Amino acid sequence: MSFSLLGKGHAAAELTGFELERDSEEVSVTAQLQFELSSTVEEALLKGIPMVFVAETELLRERWYWYDKSVATSARHFRLAFQPLTRRWRLNISSGAASATGQGLALNQSFDTLQQALAAIKRISRWRVAGANELDPAVRYRFEFRFRLDLGQLPRPFQIGAIGQSEWDISVVRSEFLAPEAAK
Repeated sequence: MSFSLLGKGHAAAELTGFELERDSEEVSVTAQLQFELSSTVEEALLKGIPMVFVAETELLRERWYWYDKSVATSARHFRLAFQPLTRRWRLNISSGAASATGQGLALNQSFDTLQQALAAIKRISRWRVAGANELDPAVRYRFEFRFRLDLGQLPRPFQIGAIGQSEWDISVVRSEFLAPEAAK
């Protein structure tokens, strides 16, 4: 018998797999997320309201005399929408926030089921965070990873209604240290 202390409809997120790699060319991250959409979020999707999930990374150089210095940041925006005419799910993955101008590069995919679309969102594979030339090999860095449902991208009435509601809270944060490269 299993039960949840979170209550009905709460959408907690967790990292079930996480790997931060540093090689001679780049620093990359691989992550496996686990979350379920609440019935409220799923219902909004089925009514044609797109949901935007955001994965963000930041690499910080530690400094004892001041705040840590941000060396590299990156973001991925996953815009998930249901297409009622075709009864398919559309996922747009881009490096910037969705805008009215439609500028920037984006990967667009269609899926038959919501589960297939969510599986693509939950799997982040070898995402390049920083190039080796941006890092000092002798310095230790702190790496921050954040994933969340971006409530700021919802229509205004939903933003107001979602404040403080646990069924709209899908987020996870992870912090790791990136050790200096071993002496060669």
